Amino acid sequence: MKSSRLHITNNKGVKLNAYLELPANQRPNYYAIFAHCFSCSSTLSAVKNISRSLTNHGFGVVRFDFTGLGRSEGEFADSHFSANVEDVIAVNNFITSEYEAPSLLVGHSLGGAAAIVAASRLDNIKAVATIGAPATVNHVTHLFSHAIDEIKDKGEVSVNIGGRSFRINKEFVSDFEKTDLPEITKNLRKPILIMHSPFDIVVGIENAQKLYHNAHHPKSFVSLDDADHLLSKSKDSKYAGNIIGAWVGRYFEPVENTMLSTWGEQLVAHLNLLEDNFTTNMQTKNHTFVADEPVSFGGDDFGPSPYDFLSASLASCTVMTLKLYAERKKWDLQEVFVYITYTKKHSDDLGLDLDKPTRLDVLDKKLKFVGNLDDTQINRLKEIASKCPVHKTLLSDTIINTTVIEE
Repeated sequence: MKSSRLHITNNKGVKLNAYLELPANQRPNYYAIFAHCFSCSSTLSAVKNISRSLTNHGFGVVRFDFTGLGRSEGEFADSHFSANVEDVIAVNNFITSEYEAPSLLVGHSLGGAAAIVAASRLDNIKAVATIGAPATVNHVTHLFSHAIDEIKDKGEVSVNIGGRSFRINKEFVSDFEKTDLPEITKNLRKPILIMHSPFDIVVGIENAQKLYHNAHHPKSFVSLDDADHLLSKSKDSKYAGNIIGAWVGRYFEPVENTMLSTWGEQLVAHLNLLEDNFTTNMQTKNHTFVADEPVSFGGDDFGPSPYDFLSASLASCTVMTLKLYAERKKWDLQEVFVYITYTKKHSDDLGLDLDKPTRLDVLDKKLKFVGNLDDTQINRLKEIASKCPVHKTLLSDTIINTTVIEE
C-alpha cells in the first residue's frame, strides 16, 4: 500500500496529524476514517493493521491523531469527547474536499463512540464499525475518577493514564456527561458492525450488548474471541480489519477495480520503502494480494513470502490440471490436496553426481486424492500432476527480460 502523511486543520485551528493508506493500485473504491482509542494514537499497531487490512478490500483509509495526542497539535485537556467528534468531522470534511467523501467510519474504544456520533451527523457516511466501544461516553471517566475531586478544587491536574501523564481540566471531565450515546445509536439507522472481545477487562462485553440492543437493523455483532482491549496481538487486529472489509461489502455497491498502470503487463507489485519493511502489494486486473517476509526475517508477516507464492502457483496449477483431467476421464476424483515445500539442498545430499557439486532449488510436491480411484488411476494422476503448465515452466529454460521504465 502507499501511505501519505496529511496535516488537517480542525475547527479550532489545531493541526491534526494524519496518514492516508491507499490500496496497491493507489485508487481506492471508497474512503474510510479510523478513530483511535482514548489516549492512544494513529501509530498503534492495531490501528495500522486494521487500516492496511481495509486497503486490501479497496479502501483508502485515513488514520489520524486526536487533538493533543500523537503528533497532532493542541493539549490533551482539549481532547474531550465533543472535540473528538469534531476532529472526526474535520477529517471527513478535508477528505471530502481533497479526495472523495468517506463512506465508512471505524472506531476503536472511545473512538468507536465518536464514530457513532459523527456518523449521525454526516450524511455521506453509509456504515459504521466499532471495536471495543463503550455503551456510554462517560464510561471512560473511571480512568481518572480518583482525580475528579482534585480537579474540582484545582481546576486542572495531571493524571496518569496507561503509564503516561496527561493534564485534564473541569471541561474535560464534564464533557463526558453531555452525550446520550444509547439514544444516538438508536436513531442512527445506518448499518453498524459491533466487534468486542468477551474477555475485554477495560470495556466489558456488556457494552456491546447495550449498543447492539439500541441499534436498529441492519446490525451485526462479531466476537473477537480472546483478544484484549487494545488488540495487541497482530492476529486479532488483522482479523478485525478483514472482517470489517468483508462485512461492509454487503452495503456498498461493487466498484470495478481500476488498475495501477501495469505498462501492458499482467501484474504490478508495489513496495513503499519509506513506510514498510517488506510488505508488498500486488495487483492484477481483478485481484489484490499482499506479500511479506516473516518477522524472523525482519518483515511484518502481513502476507505470504515470495517463495510461498511460488509454491502456491505450483500447487494451484496442479490441482486445476488434475481436476480437468479427471473430469475428462469421468473418474471419481472428489477432492485434491497438493502440499508443496521449497528448500535448497546440496547435490550430494540428493545423490546427484555433478561435475561441479552445488546447492539446488528443490520443490517437494505431495499429492492426496479423495475419491473412488484404483491404483492405475492414482498413478496416472501422479504423472499428470507433473504436466501442469507451471510445473513445466519451472523445469524449462526460462528467459526473464528486465527493463527500467522511465517516468
